[in-house]
Amino acid sequence: MPPVSLLLASASPARLATLRAAGVQPAVRVSGVDEEAAVAAATARSGPLEPADVALLLARAKAEDVVAALADVGNVGGGDAAGPDGPDLVLGCDSVLELDGEVHGKPADAAEAADRWRRMRGRAGVLHTGHWLVDLRPPGAGGSAGQVGAAASTTVHFADLGDDEVDAYVATGEPLHVAGAFTIDGLGGPYVTAIEGDPGCVVGVSLPLLRELVGELGLRWHDLRSAPVP
Repeated sequence: MPPVSLLLASASPARLATLRAAGVQPAVRVSGVDEEAAVAAATARSGPLEPADVALLLARAKAEDVVAALADVGNVGGGDAAGPDGPDLVLGCDSVLELDGEVHGKPADAAEAADRWRRMRGRAGVLHTGHWLVDLRPPGAGGSAGQVGAAASTTVHFADLGDDEVDAYVATGEPLHVAGAFTIDGLGGPYVTAIEGDPGCVVGVSLPLLRELVGELGLRWHDLRSAPVP
């Protein structure tokens, strides 16, 4: 039988690479969610959100936005994620950094990235990644019509960078494109001294947590793999 097809509702190349390295070959469709507006609306309804809840809220919003877009063109109901029948599962993810009780996503510009690094250096923050998984399989194909989600949290310890190191890293442009203004799998790797928790959460998708969510939908992780592991 063909693997269960997954559509990743994220533009993150790190998330895509992590899934591919684990044997999953998702298609990609980027959501049109306005993150600031989504958080503002949720805060207006329910009051201030915990950082992990912000990540989960945005992950859910992205997944549901893509599901709605697929429904608009009739591209739902199982099959090849890139084909006419649409994907079996849609995965939305979002990451935020918690520092001093504040929530940080991608920096707006280089000045904000440099300021954040001057606050982070020599200290630790918590990276929260929300995961939201939607089952689009029809009931006749074992579909549950369910949605499941959870957030993973990992403590990240940052090196005590000098001002010149901060400026040189920000000048690469990388911090402007990632939550928290750092990576562990790219140019920011030398500036992270330790991690407490799942490193995949920091990259953008926790595979152990995703395996649990897949299980809640009545599937096994190997159902998503495109080929047997040698």
